[in-house]
Amino acid sequence: MVIAAKNTVPLSIRLINGLLGIKPIYAIARHQARQMMVKRGEKLGIPWRKQIEEMEAVDWESEIKKVENPNLSYPDYYLTSFHGYEEGNMGWKPALELEVAAMTVHSKLFNKAGELEGDSKLRDSYHNILKPQITQPQDILDMGCAAGLSTFALQEIYPKAKVTGLDLSPYFLAVANYRSQQRHGNPSGARQANINWVHAPAESTGLADASFDLVSIYLTCHELPQSATRQIFAEARRLLRPNGYLGIKCSNPHSEAYQKMPRYVLTLFKSTEPYLDEYFSLDIKQALIDAGFQTPTITPSSPRHRTVVAQVAK
Repeated sequence: MVIAAKNTVPLSIRLINGLLGIKPIYAIARHQARQMMVKRGEKLGIPWRKQIEEMEAVDWESEIKKVENPNLSYPDYYLTSFHGYEEGNMGWKPALELEVAAMTVHSKLFNKAGELEGDSKLRDSYHNILKPQITQPQDILDMGCAAGLSTFALQEIYPKAKVTGLDLSPYFLAVANYRSQQRHGNPSGARQANINWVHAPAESTGLADASFDLVSIYLTCHELPQSATRQIFAEARRLLRPNGYLGIKCSNPHSEAYQKMPRYVLTLFKSTEPYLDEYFSLDIKQALIDAGFQTPTITPSSPRHRTVVAQVAK
C-alpha cells in the first residue's frame, strides 16, 4: 500500500473510506482507536487516570471565561470528530487528556527514546531544524497551539521573544492558560507568563499585519481540509514581517511508516483523522509558494514527520 501526494486516492484507501462512511462501523473504529490509546498509555506507566482526575477537579467553567471569545463562529470542518472523541476539539475530555494522549501516541516514535520521552523528542526534532535558521525572533505566533505544549516549548527555545498562542478551541486554550499560570507560579517557569492566548481561527486571526517574525504550525495541518490549509498559509504570510519565517511540523506522507502501515491500523487511524487524505494529497511546497513564500525546505524529522521551513518571498 502506498500513500503519496497524488491527486487521486488509491482504491484501497477509497474502500477504507467507504467503510468509515458507514456510521456504525465508523463509531466502532473510533471507539477502538481511543481504547487502544488509553490501554497503551496505562501499560507504559503514563498516569492517565490520575492526571485526568486531578484536572477534573479544576473549576474549568471559570477558566474558559478567561480566554473564550463568545461571539466566535466556527467553520463547519472544525465541528466534527477528531482523535476518537465524538465532540472533536470542542469539549473538556479531549482538552484535559491532550497531554497524556501526546505522551502515549509519541511514546515509541524514536527507537532510542525512552518510552515516555517520545513527545518531547518530537518537539526537539522540530526545533533542531528551526533554530539554526531562525535565531532571534522578537514576536512568535503558535497557530493551532491546543493546550500550549508547543507554545511553552517555543518560549523555552526563544526566551527573549514575545509569544502568542492561538487556537480555535476555547477548551484547549483554557487548559493552556491554566498551565501557563502554574508555570508562572514556579520560579523556574516565571518567563512563561508573557504568553498571550488568543481564541480565533487561524484562517482569520484578527491580528495586525506584519506583526510576527516567526509563525509556527505544529501538528495541525493534517487536521485540515486543503482549502483551510491554503487560507492559513495566506494568513501566516500576512502576519509575517519582511524576511519572516513560517515553520511547520506535521505528518510526512512519504515516510516508510505510512507506506507500510497495515490496513486495519490505517482504518483505525483514519477514523480519528477525517482530513488525512486531503493532507496527504496536498502539494505543500506549491501551496506555500502560492501563498507568497520562497521555495521551502522540507526535512524528514522523525520516522513519521517532516519539518517544513519557508521564508517570506522577497
